Amino acid sequence: MQPDPEPAPSNDGSSQPESAEVPQSATAAQQADEKASWQRIWAEADAVPGWLTEAQGKLLFEQAIGCGPGAVLLEIGSHQGRSTVVLAHAAKQLGGTVIALDPFVEGKLFGGMSTAEKFERNLTQTGLRGYVRHVGDYSTKARPGWREPFDYLYIDGKHDYWTFTDDLLWRAHLPAGAPILVHDSYSSIGVTLGILAKVLPAADLRYEARAGSLALFRNCAPERQDRLRVLGELPWWLRNVGIKVLLRLRLRAVARRLGHDSPYDPY
Repeated sequence: MQPDPEPAPSNDGSSQPESAEVPQSATAAQQADEKASWQRIWAEADAVPGWLTEAQGKLLFEQAIGCGPGAVLLEIGSHQGRSTVVLAHAAKQLGGTVIALDPFVEGKLFGGMSTAEKFERNLTQTGLRGYVRHVGDYSTKARPGWREPFDYLYIDGKHDYWTFTDDLLWRAHLPAGAPILVHDSYSSIGVTLGILAKVLPAADLRYEARAGSLALFRNCAPERQDRLRVLGELPWWLRNVGIKVLLRLRLRAVARRLGHDSPYDPY
């Protein structure tokens, strides 16, 4: 956040009083415009299949906008483009770019060429294709030779421990204080173990908040309470793991008692 400007001097050399507060009606109108704008963005993103809630999409968008004009946003794992649409809208407003890193190889976990075609179609239909640069490679293979800096990192690739902890190393290209967002935190065993092993003791990763399983970290030094907040999420993670077990045992009625009224895993 930029500091407030100093008051301009008047003709007699004294400082002018601070500007009058914005009328409440004007502030309300601005908030209404921002809400309507977000609803239009989310309507386009929500038309794309995927595992991103509106609250998570809004967190992605707001953190991207906070990066400022010309920001470069790196997304690891795009699938059909649900989150990519959200980030591309932010890039459009900022005059920036989304780098979408996804190999789109064949197989159940990756989607193959049919998913790549849907990804391209979804971006084209929303008029956002020009704000997205697709890199068709595995994140773990692309990272060692990568030289391009970026301002924002969103990790939603493979959720095993080894891939996730390698994806965290992409933060070497971020400026200090940049946002790092991780989907399926505290709902995936591999990702959560990676957070405990690599984020909790890190000297340059601070946990700030989450929207569902989407966690927001910051590329900066954490304090003791930041580390404690990571540990404070463990009961919620254990609850999610338990729900996954119940769903696989077809005990959805029991999962519903834990507040999960869905046939799908928590995300």
